[in-house]
Amino acid sequence: MPKLLQLKTISLICSGTIETGLVFSSSMSYCLNPKCPNPQNPVDARFCLSCGAKLLLKERYRTIKPIGQGGFGRTFLAVDEDKPSKPYCVIKQFYPQAQGTSTVQKAVALFNQEALRLEQLGGHPQIPELLAHFTQEDRQYLVQEFIDGQNLAQEVLQNGAFSESKIRQLLNDLLPVLQFCHSCQIIHRDIKPENIIRRRSNAKLVIVDFGASKFASQTALNRTGTSIGSPEYVPLEQIRGRAVFASDIYSLGATCIHLLTERSPFDLYDINTDTWIWRQYLKSPVSQQLSRILDKMLLITLSDRYHTAAQVLQDLNNLPPTIPSPVTQLIPSPAVTTTSPPPTQSKKTTSQIDSELEELKSQFLGTPKPKTEIDMELEQLKAKYLGDNG
Repeated sequence: MPKLLQLKTISLICSGTIETGLVFSSSMSYCLNPKCPNPQNPVDARFCLSCGAKLLLKERYRTIKPIGQGGFGRTFLAVDEDKPSKPYCVIKQFYPQAQGTSTVQKAVALFNQEALRLEQLGGHPQIPELLAHFTQEDRQYLVQEFIDGQNLAQEVLQNGAFSESKIRQLLNDLLPVLQFCHSCQIIHRDIKPENIIRRRSNAKLVIVDFGASKFASQTALNRTGTSIGSPEYVPLEQIRGRAVFASDIYSLGATCIHLLTERSPFDLYDINTDTWIWRQYLKSPVSQQLSRILDKMLLITLSDRYHTAAQVLQDLNNLPPTIPSPVTQLIPSPAVTTTSPPPTQSKKTTSQIDSELEELKSQFLGTPKPKTEIDMELEQLKAKYLGDNG
C-alpha cells in the first residue's frame, strides 16, 4: 500500500471526521483529563467517577470519545446538550506533546490561529463553522461543526482511483472555496486528501483543518516564515517558508494526481529529469486539456504557475479570456468607444466593412491623409473579416 494511503490518526484530528466503520455511541461521557485512569463514564454523570474532573464543557458540550491525537492536541466527538436536536460537534483540546518553550509557544499560536481563521471563514458552507473557543481548567478548547462524511484519502482507498469526470467535479467544487479563502487573504497551506471531506448529506466537498493557515498580509508575504504543510503536497516556495496563494493551487493539483493514480506525489516526480511523470501511473485516460491544466497547477517555477483559482476555473471550463478586443489593442485611446464587430461576425458585405473602417479612420485620424501604419493595420482587419470574399 502506498505510504500516502496509510491513514494516520492525525488525519482524524485534522478533518474532524469519523473513519468509515467506526462505531460510536452517545450513551456515555468521556473525561477530558489527560491523566484520568478510566475516562469512560455513564451518560448522566456530571463529574468523572475516576478522577472527579468536570465532564461538561461550558455546561453544554459532552464528549463521547476521542477520535484522534496530534502533536499539539486531542480531538473528540461530542454532543451539544444545549440544543434540542443534540447535534454532534468536534472538540479540539490543546494538549501539546512537544517539548521546549519555543515549540510550545508555536503550538499555542497555531491553535489560536485556527480559531481565528475558522471565525473569519466559517460562514462559507464548505468550511466548518466555529462554534466556540474558550479556556476551562487551564486548557484551551475549540469547538467546531462536525462534518459527517469520508475524507478523500479514505474515499480513494475504498473506491479506487478517480476518473477525469470526478476530478473535474472536484476542481469545480473546491476552486471557488479557495477563491473565497484567498479573497479573505488567507492561505490554507495544508491542502491534501485528508483535509477534504465529502459531506454525506449533499456530497459537497468541505475543506477542513485551518490550523496551518496564514493571513497573507503584504508584510507576511515578503517575510520568510515557518515551513508548514505535508511535504508530499507542498511546493518549493512553501518549503522555504514563503507560501503564497498559488501554493494552495499547487497542493490541490498534487491532490488531484494522487487521486488519479493512487500514488504519493513523491512517486510521481522524477528527480533525475526534474519532471512530473504522473501520466505513467494513470488508472484511466485523461484528456490533454485536463493534463495541461494539472501540469500548470504543478509547475515548480512560481511565476509560470496559475496565480489564482479563477484562472484555473477559466481554463477548466473553456471560458473566454478577459482580454481586450483586437481593435482596442490596435487603437489605444480609452476615450473613444468603437462599434467594431466581433471577429465571429464575418458575414458583412464589403461596403459595410469599408464604411466602418472609414468611420474608424475618421474618428482617430481626422481628415484623410496618406496611408499610415494604422491604415495598414485597418486594411489587415478588413481582409481578416472578408476572407475569401474580399
